[in-house]
Amino acid sequence: MTKENASVLLIYTGGTIGMIENVETGALENFDFEQLQRHIPELQKFSFAIDSYQFNPPIDSSDMEPEAWARLVDIIYEAYDQYDGFVILHGTDTMSYTASALSFMLEGLGKPVILTGSQLPIGVLRTDGKENLLTSIEIAADQYLGRPSVPEVCIFFENHLMRGNRTTKINAENFNAFRSFNYPILAEAGIHIKYERQLIYLPEKNTVLKPHFQLDANVTVLKLFPGIQESVVAATLNIPNLKGVILETYGTGNAPRKPWLIHLLKEAVSRGITIVNVTQCSAGTVEMDRYETGLQLLEAGVICGYDSTTESAITKLMFLQGQGLSTEEIHKAMNYSLAGEISQPKF
Repeated sequence: MTKENASVLLIYTGGTIGMIENVETGALENFDFEQLQRHIPELQKFSFAIDSYQFNPPIDSSDMEPEAWARLVDIIYEAYDQYDGFVILHGTDTMSYTASALSFMLEGLGKPVILTGSQLPIGVLRTDGKENLLTSIEIAADQYLGRPSVPEVCIFFENHLMRGNRTTKINAENFNAFRSFNYPILAEAGIHIKYERQLIYLPEKNTVLKPHFQLDANVTVLKLFPGIQESVVAATLNIPNLKGVILETYGTGNAPRKPWLIHLLKEAVSRGITIVNVTQCSAGTVEMDRYETGLQLLEAGVICGYDSTTESAITKLMFLQGQGLSTEEIHKAMNYSLAGEISQPKF
C-alpha cells in the first residue's frame, strides 16, 4: 500500500518511451512532463506527488556512458530524503547495463529505483509505455510494514519486476523485451501486484545510502568462438591500459584446450589484468572445476563469474576498479555478492 503523503521522482534520460509524435510534421520528439500528463491523464489519479527531472538534451540509450550513470547517482543522492522512490525512464538497449551499474554505485540503497521504458513511443496508440510507466510509479511508492516494498534497483517491463543486475535484453521487437534467467521475478503485475517478498534484496538495518561516482572503464569483453585466432586474443589482452576482461566461455565455463590460449590468459593475469569467466548461455552458472576445459582456466588465474550476466559482470568490474582497490581485493569482491547480482554470499 502507498503511505500518506508519498512522493516519487520521475527521471527522464531519453529513449523510445519519451518520444511523442508531432502532429504537424509526423516526426518523433522528446516529451516534456506537461506533454506526458496530457497523453497519460491517469497520472492525475495517483494520490501522491510526482515530480520530474529531465536530461537536457535527452540521451539515446546507445550513448549511455559511465558519466551518465554518475549523473543519475548524483540526482538520486541529492533528492534521496525528499522522495519515497524513483522511476527512471530509459532506452531499452542499454537499460540492463545502467540498472546493473546503479545497483553497485548506490551502496546501501533503501528505496526503490525502478527503470522502465517501452518498445513503442508513449504517444502511439498501442504503446506499451503507458502501463510500464504507471505500474513503475505505483511500485516506487508502495510500502510494506512501514518500509519500501522493493528497496533495490529494478527493471519493470511487460508486467514483470526484475532485479536490475540480473536482467538482459532478449527481444528487439516484442513487448517482453527483458528476462531474468538466473533469478526469479520480484513481482508480477496483474489485477494486483503480487510481490515475491522473500526474493527482494533488503538492506541491513540503519544502512545509510553511500553514493559512488567513480568507475574505471578500462575493460573489455572477449567472446570465445570456434576458430578464434591467437592473434585476436593476443591483441585483445594487450590493449593499452586494459585492467579487466569479461571472458564469455562455453557452457559451464569451458574453453578450448589450446596451449597458446592458456599461456596468453596466464600472462595477462600475471600483469594484473582481472579476467572473469561468464557463460555465453542465457541461463546457468559457471563451474570451472566441473570439466578439464574449465579447470585449465581456473589454474591460469581466471576468476569464476558464477551466474552473472555479462552486463552485471562488466559494470561490477568497472565499479570495483573505480574504487582504487588492489587486484587481490577486486578478485575477492568478484567472488561475493554486492547487490544480489550472483548467487553467492554477501560481501
